[in-house]
Amino acid sequence: MITPQEIKDLIEAGLPDARVRVSGDGHHFEATVVSPAFRGKSRIQQHQLVYATLGDRMREQIHALSLKTDLP
Repeated sequence: MITPQEIKDLIEAGLPDARVRVSGDGHHFEATVVSPAFRGKSRIQQHQLVYATLGDRMREQIHALSLKTDLP
C-alpha cells in the first residue's frame, strides 16, 4: 500500500521546485501541488505533469487522487 508521504516524495522528485501536501487513507488521496512549472499551462496540463511524476502507480497503487494545482 502506498502512503501519502511516498506520493509526496514522488511528486517532489518529478517537480523539484514544487510545494506539495498530500493526505489520505491508503486508498483515497488528496494532493495540493504549487509549482512554477505550471506557468502558462492549462489546468489539464498541470494535472498531467503531476500524474507523470506518479507513473504506473496511478493505475496500480493509487485508486483515487483528488488534485489541486496552482502557481506560487
